[in-house]
Amino acid sequence: CSTHRMTLSQMVMLKDNHVWSVGSIPDAVKKARRAAGFSSKIEVECRDLDEAIQAATAGAEVVMLDNYEPEDLKVDAAKLKEQFPHVLIEASGGITETTAPGYFS
Repeated sequence: CSTHRMTLSQMVMLKDNHVWSVGSIPDAVKKARRAAGFSSKIEVECRDLDEAIQAATAGAEVVMLDNYEPEDLKVDAAKLKEQFPHVLIEASGGITETTAPGYFS
């Protein structure tokens, strides 16, 4: 494991409230790209595979699969990687010292 950003200024992170304020994941990514420029990575917090596919299709470099159960995360991450091999996938939410072993294959 390694960090993909050292500070909040090194990347754009779109969470659910950002997406809601714009109306859709593709629109949020488009606005973020316009504001941040071509050299900044954009990460989108996603609750399911449909949102993750929307984010990757819109041009997000990082997709955060949020609040997934371990087995569901493995399935959706594999599907996403198959379709978008260049996208970095991050897992977040509900991962603790106790639950972490379930996320490793």
